[in-house]
Amino acid sequence: MFSFASYPYPKSESFKEILISSLGAGIAVYLFLIIFQPFGTENFQHPYKFLLLFPYCIIFGTAFFIANLVTSRANRWNIGAELSKIIFILFFGSVLSYFYNSLFLSHVELDLGNYFYMFLYSLAVGIPISIIYILSRYIYLKNIHEKKAHSISQHLPVSASEQQLNLLKIAAQNTELTILEKDFLCVQSMENYCTFYFLENNSLKKVLIRISLSNALQQIETDSVKKCHRSYIVNLRRVKDLKGNAQGYKLILPEIDFEIPVSRSFIPFIIPQLQQQNS
Repeated sequence: MFSFASYPYPKSESFKEILISSLGAGIAVYLFLIIFQPFGTENFQHPYKFLLLFPYCIIFGTAFFIANLVTSRANRWNIGAELSKIIFILFFGSVLSYFYNSLFLSHVELDLGNYFYMFLYSLAVGIPISIIYILSRYIYLKNIHEKKAHSISQHLPVSASEQQLNLLKIAAQNTELTILEKDFLCVQSMENYCTFYFLENNSLKKVLIRISLSNALQQIETDSVKKCHRSYIVNLRRVKDLKGNAQGYKLILPEIDFEIPVSRSFIPFIIPQLQQQNS
């Protein structure tokens, strides 16, 4: 159970995605209410019945939007965190729904016991919709990224692309390092240190330097050397394969024994460049 909850899950990052998914969540709740009419809704008679049910769409859409906006800056996200977010959305939505129902529909006094029933109703409506949303979004992103990764991988060159004999110079404190751009592979950041991976006489070399990733990027960024993750800089012309999953993409460089992740915020820049330089 705990291993399942710790499995990485792609969170919404862009404002556009958050807005669209929030609208979808609100509309899904509304459609569920008017189609299935649960919890005595079928017995509620009013000439503007469907119009009176529409605020539930706004309530849960707003709760979904706020929760996604707050969590969009989280560094790590997994299924457990996503489930916790869903529970918060249902709790917040049930509070607003209870006030709306009590004050504008049922016209009853506010009571904690009545709210408890409203929370149960919210769970009954929200959990099936949430499960469908989580699974469908995971499968959709996984399929999209896998197909695009496979398509790009087929056109990546087998041998390293020729690059100009440009020198990458890194200076930090009392350390200086010079690498030919065509031999540079990647930089991996860990706290205040960066490990530079490059080839020297066709052999893999690693050099650890006390420097921030942002400082390193300022010194070595070129048309091909780009930041692709909060912890990685990569030479895109050294990428030989690409993997896709629900979280995004991973870059494969045969000279190193680990995969380099591409953050979802960098996908719009990294993937088109890979397509362009290898087309």
